[in-house]
Amino acid sequence: IYHPGTGPMREARELHIAGTRLVERSAAADRTFVVWDVGLGAAANAIAALEALPDALEIHSFDLTAEPARFAARHAAELEYPQPWIHALNALTSTGEWRSPDARLRWHFHPGDFRQTMTRPGLPPPDAIFWDPYSPRSSPEIWQLEVLARLYATLVPERGCLLTSYSRSSAVRVTLLLAGFSVGAATGVGEKEEMTVAANQPGLLARPLGRDWLERVRRSANAAPLRPERPERQPITPEDLQALERHPQFSGGG
Repeated sequence: IYHPGTGPMREARELHIAGTRLVERSAAADRTFVVWDVGLGAAANAIAALEALPDALEIHSFDLTAEPARFAARHAAELEYPQPWIHALNALTSTGEWRSPDARLRWHFHPGDFRQTMTRPGLPPPDAIFWDPYSPRSSPEIWQLEVLARLYATLVPERGCLLTSYSRSSAVRVTLLLAGFSVGAATGVGEKEEMTVAANQPGLLARPLGRDWLERVRRSANAAPLRPERPERQPITPEDLQALERHPQFSGGG
């Protein structure tokens, strides 16, 4: 239902695994790579990461409930992709943690509102963020500027991080930029022509948005950053546009 024409694993691999350059960047790191999987759902994104990095990976999955992951375990034969990971899913959803026998793979589940759980003590900063909550229309609270700014504040400047999202809307990209991220385009999957990648280090972006995109934002009827009081559709205000133009990505400062 949620992945027509592609299936969840293709989207996971092409957007989140390829988009964060997970395999290449982890190979260059001298430590265990850390992924924040925001929107565990039926666990396709996390499973794709476990299969891409079988030697050393630490995943922290966040969601309000583990029920979709339990559903995936119960229907593993029909869904196919969870089949090799039924034991891991059962451990994760019952105890909140699973480790491979050699402890090189570690998977943690943090139930609850991500606005609170992302600041729990002891959480390691991520190298990659799979940003896959429900859409800004159905779950507007998690996409808001204040939340993404707090997420950006959890990152370590010296530790590059890439965030991948299926959304390509101007409003979402403006929100990410005003939260502090640098933002670029990612190749689309299935019916989507383009998706979004964001970074805390501009040099990580292969296709950063340029001033031509900024011109489209000026003309857009739906480019205002996502805030609690924002109507469903709203053009960007002059104040937010000025703040966007001062972003190093467009001002030449980075």
